[in-house]
Amino acid sequence: MHLLDYNPDDLDLTITELLVAASDSSDDALPPVVPAVLQLLRKRLGMDVAFVSQFVDGRRLIQAVDSTADFSPLAPGMSDPLEESWCQRVVEGRLPEKIDNAAPYVASGKAPDPGFPIGTHLSTPVRLANGRVYGTLCCFSRGVQADADIERLRYTANLLAEKLSPHGVPGA
Repeated sequence: MHLLDYNPDDLDLTITELLVAASDSSDDALPPVVPAVLQLLRKRLGMDVAFVSQFVDGRRLIQAVDSTADFSPLAPGMSDPLEESWCQRVVEGRLPEKIDNAAPYVASGKAPDPGFPIGTHLSTPVRLANGRVYGTLCCFSRGVQADADIERLRYTANLLAEKLSPHGVPGA
C-alpha cells in the first residue's frame, strides 16, 4: 500500500490507522511508523518540515523529522538547550501553538532566531496520560501558509501520546 495515494480528507483516518497499528512501547521509544506519519502531515499541511521532539534532561532532542528535499535544517539526534527552543516556549504558553507568520516574533525577540526563515509555525505538546510532557509535535514552512491546521496537529499529537503512555501503570 502506498500511503501517499490516500485522499487528503482521509488523512486523520490514515494517521489513526498507522498509530493504532504500531506496536505498544514500554519506554519513550517512538513507534516506527512516526516518519510516515510526519511525511503525511507535512505534505497535507503544506509545510517544509515536520518533527517530533523529546524533552530530556533540560534539552530538546529531535527524535524524528520529515522535510522537503531542498530544505533539511533538522535531523534526528540533534539537540539543543530546552530553554532556547521554540518548543519549550509553546509548552509554557510564551508562544502560541499556531503562528501564521513567525518573522515578527523573531524580529521582536519573542522567538529565538533559528538561522533560517520560518513563515508559518505549528507546535503542540505531546502530553502523556500522567500529564508529563514528552515533547512536541511541530511543523513549519519557510513561507506563510494561511490555512495551516493546528487541530490536525493536536489530534496527531494526542494519538502519539497514547502510544507513548505506559498502559495500565497508574501515574506513569
